Amino acid sequence: MTASPAPLPAGFAVEMDQDTRQLSDGSLFGGSPARLLRLTPAGHQALAELREGPVRSAAAAVLARRLTDAGLAHPRPPADAPRQPLSVTVIIPVRDRAAMLDRCLSAVGQSYSVVVVDDGSADPGTIKSIAASHCAELRRHDSCAGPAAARNTGLAGVSTDLVAFLDSDCVSPDDWIEDLASHLADPLVGAVAPRIVPTSCSTSAGYYEQAAGSLDLGDRPARVVPATRVAYVPTAALLVRRGALDEVTRTRQVFDPDLRYGEDVDLVWRLHEAGWRTRYEPAVQVPHEVPADWPALLRRRFRYGTSAAPLARRHPANMAPLVLQPWPTVTALAMLARKPAIAATGLAATWLDLATTVRRAGVPADGAVPASITSARQTWLGIGRFATQFAAPVLALALVKPGGATRAQRWGRRAAAASLLLGPPLTACAQRKPEMNPAAFTLAHVADDVCYGAGVWASCLRERTARPLRPAIAWRPIPISRPQASGKDQD
Repeated sequence: MTASPAPLPAGFAVEMDQDTRQLSDGSLFGGSPARLLRLTPAGHQALAELREGPVRSAAAAVLARRLTDAGLAHPRPPADAPRQPLSVTVIIPVRDRAAMLDRCLSAVGQSYSVVVVDDGSADPGTIKSIAASHCAELRRHDSCAGPAAARNTGLAGVSTDLVAFLDSDCVSPDDWIEDLASHLADPLVGAVAPRIVPTSCSTSAGYYEQAAGSLDLGDRPARVVPATRVAYVPTAALLVRRGALDEVTRTRQVFDPDLRYGEDVDLVWRLHEAGWRTRYEPAVQVPHEVPADWPALLRRRFRYGTSAAPLARRHPANMAPLVLQPWPTVTALAMLARKPAIAATGLAATWLDLATTVRRAGVPADGAVPASITSARQTWLGIGRFATQFAAPVLALALVKPGGATRAQRWGRRAAAASLLLGPPLTACAQRKPEMNPAAFTLAHVADDVCYGAGVWASCLRERTARPLRPAIAWRPIPISRPQASGKDQD
């Protein structure tokens, strides 16, 4: 039994997540990770209120918090609330990129205090002139100390209620801060992130970044929680409550200066550990410069990968690259090994495990069959992505190795390796429909995964840890919870 968090404030509405399903008894299934939420009779009444409009009653406010915390629904701030003047400081770290900084500051305007931190630019005079022309305060590092240290320098002495972090290669739209700040009417929300999209797409690298960029977290809103669909948000553009930053600095600086990459992930996870909610709001979009060509894009992916081991040292529970459930894993591996009888047994066991779990809780098992198939399919895709990132040479060897007792065995091995290598990119291509041909997108996706995985391997060797390479096992198929009249959960 755990105490309920504060209810969602009156006036907020909720939007059900597109994957949330209502079962025949009225229970809700969905969220990230997937869970089953049982409703009492009072809960059904509260849900009906939320479907009709914003929070009015105490029961609806409690249920709305449960739904939004679980990812079953997403909060919609009051649309007609009057906008109050905001106390905001915008912090922009920069190193060189003078033209981009000028463009960024022009877009920000002079409505808020702006602090530019020159992190050891080769031509500090130009940076100083541009900052002065936009009435921005300038602070300088004589040598490059990294984005974490630059943001910490920008934060020093800032006393405004809110802080907006913005990269110098971003072009922020009008009212982006106000649109994000509406979520902060919820006192539990400590940070809100927009969707990061490419500024332009004139090259194949740009088209790939538009479809599968690591900074673009998609068009679906989410609560940001480790090991979920949106596990982090970048600080390319991020609005944060100053009080939340103060809370996570009790033991160390806001941004860890020892992290050359991944410092934003570390901050978001520390906010989560402190009990703050972080929201991802894709309705607000901030354009961000994309790498100019493929070498630049793949180098960046390698550098992002090098953050894995340092983050694993700080957040070991959050870094599993793959989470496996036993029976779906048996099903996927049996299919890859061309053992249909074992695969069918694994699929049946997945259904039985899922159906037994929900029936034991008094919930009908409708939807268990498609959920079992989806689980096996997602496991296969996850194994493929994992193998491509961290064992690409093994897949390549399986594809080209001539050995094998029979011709059927050789081609079966190659088909399994090809499905692992090509399954994830082809699935992503079908879902995202990039403006590039499927073959080029598939090749780019594989190269992206290999370069990121190489960065992870490099960081693991440097830090002498294998934690970012180790899959985790989830033994419980679906968490089940039921809001109680007392305001507590029963699992």
